[in-house]
Amino acid sequence: MAHDFRRPDHMSPQVTASQWRAAMRLFPYVWQYKGRLFAAMGLLILAKLANVSVPLALKEIVDSLQHPSTALLLPLAFILLYGALRFSNTAFTELRDALFARVLQRAMRGVIYDVFRHLHAQSLRFHLERRTGGLAVDIERGARSIRFLINFSLFNIAPTLLEILLVAGVLFVKYDPWFGSITLMTLVVYIFFTVLVTNWRLRFRRAMNQTDADANAHAVDSLLNYETVKYFNNEQFEAERLNRDLKRAENAAVQSEISLAWLNVGQAAIIACGVTAMMGLAAQGVAEQRMTIGDLVLVNAYLIQLFIPLNFLGTVYREIRNALTDMEKLFGLLQSPPEIRDGPNAKPLVVTRGEVRFERVSFAYDARRPILHEIDFSIPSGRKVAVVGASGAGKSTLSRLLFRFYDVTAGRILIDNQDIRQVTQASLRAAIGMVPQDTVLFNDTLYYNIAYGRPDAGREEVIEAARAAHLDRFIAHLPDGYDTLVGERGLKLSGGEKQRVAIARALLKNPPILVFDEATSSLDSATEKAIQAELARISENRTTLVIAHRLSTVVDADEILVLDGGRIVERGRHDQLLELNGRYAEMWRLQQRAEREAASPGPTKVRNA
Repeated sequence: MAHDFRRPDHMSPQVTASQWRAAMRLFPYVWQYKGRLFAAMGLLILAKLANVSVPLALKEIVDSLQHPSTALLLPLAFILLYGALRFSNTAFTELRDALFARVLQRAMRGVIYDVFRHLHAQSLRFHLERRTGGLAVDIERGARSIRFLINFSLFNIAPTLLEILLVAGVLFVKYDPWFGSITLMTLVVYIFFTVLVTNWRLRFRRAMNQTDADANAHAVDSLLNYETVKYFNNEQFEAERLNRDLKRAENAAVQSEISLAWLNVGQAAIIACGVTAMMGLAAQGVAEQRMTIGDLVLVNAYLIQLFIPLNFLGTVYREIRNALTDMEKLFGLLQSPPEIRDGPNAKPLVVTRGEVRFERVSFAYDARRPILHEIDFSIPSGRKVAVVGASGAGKSTLSRLLFRFYDVTAGRILIDNQDIRQVTQASLRAAIGMVPQDTVLFNDTLYYNIAYGRPDAGREEVIEAARAAHLDRFIAHLPDGYDTLVGERGLKLSGGEKQRVAIARALLKNPPILVFDEATSSLDSATEKAIQAELARISENRTTLVIAHRLSTVVDADEILVLDGGRIVERGRHDQLLELNGRYAEMWRLQQRAEREAASPGPTKVRNA
């Protein structure tokens, strides 16, 4: 079953327990740098104290200038104090940001690193059932949401609330209690309205995110399958499909923007009412000579300092709700347990002889459709066993089970009498080299892709592996040699060239157990013979499982297993199976006839005299 971490649109738009848990999971990533965190919070408090003190200095400047008899030294001192407070506010803020920058970046790095490792720990089934484009969008948005949530919750919401409380305290102490009361009432109404409307419009944001992710997933999938699109002349079909996705995303985005406009209008109305009431009280106080012009300037300055950040606070709250939704998806990936896990007492695989044994192995990707039925065979140390059969017989499934991409449904697989479910996956896969039928390369250089078999190998070892895989002559004719970029998924190389890279990687890894899954299926006859000889050489003294379609490539196997419908129907050496005159002999005759027909010239036309 596919994993989907998007919340359905019919669910409540309130902050859910899972969203709070996702937010709390950030805490350990930040808390490990608590020294910097406390220092940054100290600088934040100093910045806010300086900012709240600015209007007080401004009031004293205005009041002192109203009295010509006042010595010039007094307003000059307040002017200097005003400038120092302004500078202190900015200086403390910038120092805070500089001090906290490393905490933020390391927290982001830690989360993304853990998610990336977790995704690689997931089973093959997990990745086959998810769209790469949609997954990439979820990770990208989650990373952005972490930055936003840490930055704005610590350095915007908390400071703004602190400043509001400080200002309200000053107004309560110095002036009519109504000033502080109006400030706090405006704050309460503003927050209530913002939370209510933001929760209502969150469904539009969620719909916009989902349609955007679908559009991205389709676009990435289409570009990854560029050649297939070209083969079937479906460029317009793909463009129209993307356009339909983008149209849905456009409609969702428009609804989101319209609801945002209503929210902004309501917030502006609340702020306007608060400002009008405050200025009315201040003007009345000046008219009744209970307040000075400096007091009026102070109240006005506080209004500007309060309501501009308060308006921004509404935007931040909306974005935090969005960030929580995006971050929930990111941490949702971490909450999906891997299907294949190391047992609690798993030990490293110890390879002494390299004997592989399948004991009555049965397997089904889906319980309703069994693939393998009680497969029983062994590959003695240093021997080669080949598995042949029609497409869909279950041949490649054997290699996936051996690598433990899936666990067997019944039976067990042993390496040197160790059940592979009881050893660590890392040690198991380190002992096996794979040359797959469909070789997918990284969008990097040839050298990088070959060296991927053993990243710590020296350059001479990489070149020797390329030479053994008969890649050296091909690379020598490339302008950039080993630094040639292979393109997305290796599309700049032919199928045969990609398979030779895969062979070179396996050679470089130098494991005790080798698996060749149609390893030469994309090679021409001359290259196939040369590489077959090389594969025979490297297979000496190694346990080798060969999965093949071309029977001519396995005639030297110590044992050949014929798979049909997930069962072994014949087994033996090449000559023994021909003598049986069964399924293998029939396949051999058909392939030999096809090769003769392919090699023979076409019918000649008789010219009329």
